[in-house]
Amino acid sequence: MDNIKELEEKPIGQLLWQFALPAVITQVISSVYNIVDRVFLGQYVGALAIAGLAITMPIMNIIHALGSLVGVGASSRMSIVLGRKDLRWAEKILGNSMLMTFFFGFLFVTAGYLFMNPILEIFGASADTIAYAREYMQIVLPGMFFTTMSFNLTGQIRASGYPTKSMWIMAGGAILNILLDAVFISLLRWGISGAAWATTISMFGTAVVSVMHFLNPRSFVRFHRHGFAPKLYIFRNVLLIGLSPFLMNFAASFVVALLNRQLIRYGGDLAVGAIGIVNTFGSFMVMFMLGLCQGMQPIAGYNYGAGHNHRLREVYTLTMKVSVLTGIVGALLAMVVPRIILRAFTSSDELLDIAVPAMRYLNVMLPLIGFTITNSQFFQSIDKPWIAITTSLSRQVLFLVPLALLVPHFVIRMGGSGVTGVWIAGTISDVLGAVLAAALLISQRKVFRPGYVPPERKPRKEAAPAPDKE
Repeated sequence: MDNIKELEEKPIGQLLWQFALPAVITQVISSVYNIVDRVFLGQYVGALAIAGLAITMPIMNIIHALGSLVGVGASSRMSIVLGRKDLRWAEKILGNSMLMTFFFGFLFVTAGYLFMNPILEIFGASADTIAYAREYMQIVLPGMFFTTMSFNLTGQIRASGYPTKSMWIMAGGAILNILLDAVFISLLRWGISGAAWATTISMFGTAVVSVMHFLNPRSFVRFHRHGFAPKLYIFRNVLLIGLSPFLMNFAASFVVALLNRQLIRYGGDLAVGAIGIVNTFGSFMVMFMLGLCQGMQPIAGYNYGAGHNHRLREVYTLTMKVSVLTGIVGALLAMVVPRIILRAFTSSDELLDIAVPAMRYLNVMLPLIGFTITNSQFFQSIDKPWIAITTSLSRQVLFLVPLALLVPHFVIRMGGSGVTGVWIAGTISDVLGAVLAAALLISQRKVFRPGYVPPERKPRKEAAPAPDKE
């Protein structure tokens, strides 16, 4: 209980550091799963294996989207109801989130096996890369059920006042993944199947430890029988908040599929491999920003639920400053030393020649990406899902999709290459997404005003559910 009280009493700077540092480390660790796989495959298998793994990334993003749909929605709602001092409601959120995880996990794994080849072809698999992608997915797909469970439960561990424990659970899984990659790929020479087994086993371990936390009698929020009784209002509230990160990740998967097809059209399989390793760096920086925002989430959600608007403004401002600064550092690295960074993923000079300009175009606007992400995550934390959805989808869907189709034609007419046109489309979409995010922030600035009481904090008939009969 003392951990929860800190959310409304401890200075914001200390509190954000306390919650954000473990969340940032968790997000960075999460990105290690893909980074390590690509490093080992690039050094021990080859460029086509990296391209095959890149084909599976949109599918992995969809799986992560399912984890976000339930996990982010559940952790955000848990923070808000704990701010209202309703522990029983928090326990219902925990139990119902597990029901949703089982349901969505079963549907996705079944569909993945039934339609694997068509799905891989949609996401840009060619005759040379589909064998690698299929080999990876056949092993990793059932393990993705444990991935969604881990995303769900570690988010709620953090929201219920245990940010450091959430970090260590994810850290343990990442360390196990690195060790297994070294054994399966470099020692046993299992190739891409070794990467798949390493990821699956490590995520299984993470899921088991996460479940054990909520079975521990000393945990503040725990599994109880009443929590597993299906409640439609909880399904609705959780899914509505989780819809923003879900749609963002889901849309990102199909945007990557579009980009892969465009890159195959203009540059072949190596261009797909190039965006795969470039996105690894960009994803690493974005993961850092998302971790920072995840640290903000329980603080913002709790104080929003409790009506402490001055603390809400303070945590938003501090998070934004650090997020944009992170983007500046990432952009400078991408512009100044791209070849040094990319050399960790491949020894192929031909692949590097394609990847270096992509590195600069796709990461130069990282500060603006940080601004957009922080706004999206903030509105998601305070139960304004449609603002969060609009902010998060604008950059990837509203702007990038048409630009990726149109800009390459203009670049070719000007004497450049279609591949360069795809990179430029990414840069322009980052700028336009930030402009829209700024406009939406201005439209919602009233949430920071002293004395502002939003509709969800006003008394209403469904403000809190009636106690269930056991």
